[in-house]
Amino acid sequence: MDDIGQITQTTLAHYDRSAQQFFEGTRDHDVSQNIAALLDAIEGAPPFRILDLGCGPGRDLKRFTELGHIATGLDGSAEFVRMAHEYSGCDVLQQDFIGLRLPPETFDGIFANASLFHVPTAALPDVLKRLQAALKPRGVLFSSNPRGNNQEGWNGPRYGSYHDYDTWARFVTAAGFAPLHHYYRPPGLPRDQQPWLASVWRKCE
Repeated sequence: MDDIGQITQTTLAHYDRSAQQFFEGTRDHDVSQNIAALLDAIEGAPPFRILDLGCGPGRDLKRFTELGHIATGLDGSAEFVRMAHEYSGCDVLQQDFIGLRLPPETFDGIFANASLFHVPTAALPDVLKRLQAALKPRGVLFSSNPRGNNQEGWNGPRYGSYHDYDTWARFVTAAGFAPLHHYYRPPGLPRDQQPWLASVWRKCE
């Protein structure tokens, strides 16, 4: 496998180059099902403190803010960080996933929508443990990834890891999470037309 740092930088460089095109192509995507899955699982009274992991140009940051929550973005692409801050008005951290530096027990929920699949499998246990440490007790992790048969590699200029639910669950539970539920997207289609695996997890006490 390629060096993990090289994988990360090559993938991020692609997003820097195509940031505006990516924004135009995704700004109207409906991920309300995913946002609700995270928020509905968080215990306590809102507003919630949310980390949007791999926030891209800021679409979901803006939505969390509109819903009354306190959202912070994080992305490794400098161009996405700039765009997300301008679009949402939220604080946005520039960090790549393999070098996360997050404050402990800070967030009620972490929203990883179409982002964690870029983490090479070899780096995934450490990344998930850092996310677990950044959540408050009983905090919630939401993830949505393209599903597959546990293969990984390059898809053009982007690297991806494509897990089935059982394998993904082993990684996440090993990092200190308990499963709440999972589902496939888009809703209402046959399984072979649902390429996305969404899952919701609670930080173990």
